[in-house]
Amino acid sequence: MIASKDLLEQLPTIAQDPNKFEVLFQAKQFRERLLSEIKSARNRIYLVALYLENDEAGREVLTELYEAKQRNPQLEVTVCVDWHRAQRGLIGAGKTDGNAAFYCELEKKYQHGISILGIPVRIKEVFGVLHLKGFIIDDTVIYSGASLNNIYLHQSNKYRFDRYHVIENQTLAQTMVNYIDQYMVANPAVNSLNQENRPTTKSLKLAIKQFRALLAQSSYQFNGDQLQDGEVGIIPLVGVGKRRNKLNLHINHLIACAEKDIAIFTPYFNFPKSVAKEIKKAIKRGVKITIVVGDKTANDFYIPPEEDFKTIAGLPYLYEVNLRQFAKVNEAHIASRQLSIHLWKHNNNSFHLKGMWVDKEYMLITGNNLNPRAWKLDLENGLLVKDPQQLLRDQFEQELTSILEHTHLVGSYKQLEDIDLYPEGVQKLIRKIKRIKADKILKQIL
Repeated sequence: MIASKDLLEQLPTIAQDPNKFEVLFQAKQFRERLLSEIKSARNRIYLVALYLENDEAGREVLTELYEAKQRNPQLEVTVCVDWHRAQRGLIGAGKTDGNAAFYCELEKKYQHGISILGIPVRIKEVFGVLHLKGFIIDDTVIYSGASLNNIYLHQSNKYRFDRYHVIENQTLAQTMVNYIDQYMVANPAVNSLNQENRPTTKSLKLAIKQFRALLAQSSYQFNGDQLQDGEVGIIPLVGVGKRRNKLNLHINHLIACAEKDIAIFTPYFNFPKSVAKEIKKAIKRGVKITIVVGDKTANDFYIPPEEDFKTIAGLPYLYEVNLRQFAKVNEAHIASRQLSIHLWKHNNNSFHLKGMWVDKEYMLITGNNLNPRAWKLDLENGLLVKDPQQLLRDQFEQELTSILEHTHLVGSYKQLEDIDLYPEGVQKLIRKIKRIKADKILKQIL
């Protein structure tokens, strides 16, 4: 049997100059850099995110894209967002035409149009969305789990904390663009969102089914490099669905090959079974585990108790129930400091970080939430950074320091609230879920 580390080492790798790899530490830095790169674009702009919102920050980004196109009509501008998400309002809001109405409105104002594509990963949003990430401007890749709206871009007084990496690499940029062009742009299931005459999702049923089957077999295609002294490697990975998902497979390999330490970032504490199993094995063999997760009040679905209760507000509490159970089982490892759980909370801001750092040698940058939904339903990608000479270690340690700045260490599972202390509406919801045994089903789609 080939060891997990050997399998990772066999993956084709893109060589990267460490001097052209930059970590940003704040949402405002990310916003400024993204806008700056768009303004200076010469040949192409490809933006891929779950959504681009019709709010101040989203309008600013989209306006800059159109303005860049007017200055340079030869500039290739393609935006990919989730088909379903773009055609509905926010969860809990009234029925609207969604962001697509805004896209159509803006398209009419300019002489030279851009391409805004809706990517339908499944017939229904609840069973899978476009969770692919990456903003490619010329030969620069800005990789973040963030979508494009006020809170992700820290437009006003609130932000949603994510990770932000700027990588100048022609091969990586071209590889990611090729994937979008090959699998998305020309597919019959993919349609324009800034044109008013759009097909219905129902009419696309067969095309979407075939599209998902195609995505399940897709991969990033590139010629691997032999890394030279002074270079780091980048391995782009993509996956959707439970079977033959290379991203999932290599996430498990990452944990399995750890010898010293693992840092894991996730906003929603709900590990897939295979990840939980590998973490358990790593603890057993003496690996030091650090898990950074958002406090329930830093969850993007959290609603303060003084506001009207909505069912969606139960999600942060369900994640905390999972975390409390995990901490209780591992109480001895928490006490010995082999397992460290850090809860992130900063005023009324929210937490959206994902990824891993293994033995200071491998860093996974991803939009994957490391939960069953990401594992089985959504189209996900990630960049696996291979750094055997630890040339990026200082930057990643700075990033980890910035992530931990607004966290507190959980000393015992008892520090996490029990169900009995939750607001009454949340208590009723959780007990009902457990009574009808729906918790196991919910964990697969949350």
